[in-house]
Amino acid sequence: MKFFKLLLIITLSNITFSAIAHEDPDQSGYIKVEGGKIWYRLNGIEHIDKRPTIIVMHGGPGGTHRGLMPYIELSDTFTVILYDQLGSGMSTKFVDDINNQNIWTVENFVTEIDQIRDVLDLEEIIIAGHSWGGTLAVEYAIKNEKGLQAAIFGSPLISTPQWVSDNRNWISLLPKKYQVAINKHEDAGTFEDPEYREAEKAFYDEHMCHGDCIDRGFRDNGKSGNRKIYETMWGPSEFTANGTLQNYDTSGLLHTIKVPVLMICGEYDEAAPKSCKKFAAMIPDATNRVIPNAGHAILSEQKELVINTIREFLTKKLN
Repeated sequence: MKFFKLLLIITLSNITFSAIAHEDPDQSGYIKVEGGKIWYRLNGIEHIDKRPTIIVMHGGPGGTHRGLMPYIELSDTFTVILYDQLGSGMSTKFVDDINNQNIWTVENFVTEIDQIRDVLDLEEIIIAGHSWGGTLAVEYAIKNEKGLQAAIFGSPLISTPQWVSDNRNWISLLPKKYQVAINKHEDAGTFEDPEYREAEKAFYDEHMCHGDCIDRGFRDNGKSGNRKIYETMWGPSEFTANGTLQNYDTSGLLHTIKVPVLMICGEYDEAAPKSCKKFAAMIPDATNRVIPNAGHAILSEQKELVINTIREFLTKKLN
C-alpha cells in the first residue's frame, strides 16, 4: 500500500477531511470516538444525497477494512464507506492495550456506526458486515434506527455457542492427527505450540479459505490488525472462544429486525450454512445465500459472485 503526500486538510468540528491518494477514495479522514479516532474512506460521493450509503464493518475483532475492499465496486451505484474500528488499521492504536480493554465492547463498536452517521450527516444507510463485522451489523439492525434501509450479514457471528459447536463439527472432519493436536493443546493451554498451529492451519485451509484466496493476509487480521483485541474478545483461534465474547448470543432478538436482510456465507464457512439458514429463518424479511466452494473468506475466494449477489439483493429490495 502506498501513501502519498498530504495535499489538503480541512478541519470541521470533530472530523478531519483529507485529500490523500489512498487507493483513490473520494474522501477520507478521521472521526473522534470514545478512546480516540477512527479512520474512514468513502467512494461514490456523487450518490450521497440520492441513495442510501453503505457502511461496511470489518471482521476480527481487531481486523481492518482491507479484506472488504471489494465493496468499493458498489460505489458505481451507492456511496460506500469502509473504516478501521478503534484500535486497528489506521485508527487510533493503544500504547497500553491493557488499560484500554474496558472500551473493547460490542456496545462501543456498534456506537461507532452512529458516530460515522452523525458526523457525515447520513440520513439513509445500509449496513454491511463480515464475521465480527456481521455481529455489529446484526446488533445495529436490532436497534432499528431511523433511516436504516437494509442489512447485509456476511458470515456473521450471531451466537458464540453455535459457532463453536459448528466448528467442532468441522474439526471432527479433519485428519485424526489434527483433531488430536487441537484437543491436546487446548487442554494444556499451549496455543503457541507448533503442533497446534499446524492443526490450526489445516482447519483454516478448509474453512477460512477453502479454495484460492486473492489475499491470505486475513490470518494476521490484515495489515496493521490488532491481535490483542482478537485474543481478548475472542480467543486464540477461530474455533476456540475464551474471551469476552465466549457467551455472546443475540439470536433471540433476530425476530425484531424490520429491514430486509441478506444472510450470506460460504459452503464450508466457519459461520456454518445450516446455522446461517436457521438464523435467517428467524428474521421476518431475510434472503439466505450460500456461496459454493468457499470458506469464511467469501470476498477473497468468490468476489464477483458475492458482489453480484449483494447488488441483486439491494436492487430487488430498494427499487
